[in-house]
Amino acid sequence: MKRTDLHTHSSFSNDGKATLAEMVSEAQRQGLAYFGASEHFDTDSVTGKIFSIAQIPEYFAAARALQEETRGGEFTFLVGGEFGFSPKREAQEELLSVFERFSPDFIVNSVHIVDGCDCYFPDYFAGKTKKAAYSAYLSAVRESLDAPYPYQIVGHIGYVSRNAPYPDRKIRYEDFADLYDDILKTIVLKGKILEVNSSAYGAGSEFLPDEDVLSRYFALGGRLVSFGSDAHEPSRISHGREAVLSALKRIGFRSLAVPVRGITVFCPLK
Repeated sequence: MKRTDLHTHSSFSNDGKATLAEMVSEAQRQGLAYFGASEHFDTDSVTGKIFSIAQIPEYFAAARALQEETRGGEFTFLVGGEFGFSPKREAQEELLSVFERFSPDFIVNSVHIVDGCDCYFPDYFAGKTKKAAYSAYLSAVRESLDAPYPYQIVGHIGYVSRNAPYPDRKIRYEDFADLYDDILKTIVLKGKILEVNSSAYGAGSEFLPDEDVLSRYFALGGRLVSFGSDAHEPSRISHGREAVLSALKRIGFRSLAVPVRGITVFCPLK
């Protein structure tokens, strides 16, 4: 089985804990077939300017150099980005300009900011019921699917539950069925890849989205899934992979999808 991990961060992201070279070296040591760097490209909710990476050209220059150094053999290093969606048009245009200028190998489209706050932090949840907080997040996810930049992967659906203050943090399909169905049907219609992210932390699940959502996606015709550890340090690369693959096999998925510069490569789940 060809092993993959497409959602990782190095010190080029504001929360990364290791150099890009260290992350790539660990991926090679583990024998991954496809390893993706998806550094944060988040936009300020007020100005629309990218704030997570101060030196965007330096990231792409360093990553492309590493890509050349590691080219050949059984290992493929993909230079990507995690584009943090914003509803503001100027922010979307800023992200589109990054794609046009630097041509990342793939893009993970994700939602962190909802109602002007990162929904990982306490301020977002102040005065909100669980239903209100999670509904607003899922509505933002649905809006993000119409982003103008050409993303391939829809990242970590359920992010809002990672650090929520509620006694039961878990975000369940049955509680938000209409919102989830709109999201999942749109992903299928647009031919996008649904990421299964193993950095669920305290979300009440081993991975995001959980198995109930993945089962519904499969029932709606979704077959494109990717694996991402969301590793921010070498020791977390591939973390939780076996639990994700076991769940995907139970549901009926037969492969992981890897977007490689406009072409989707399929790695069988054997």
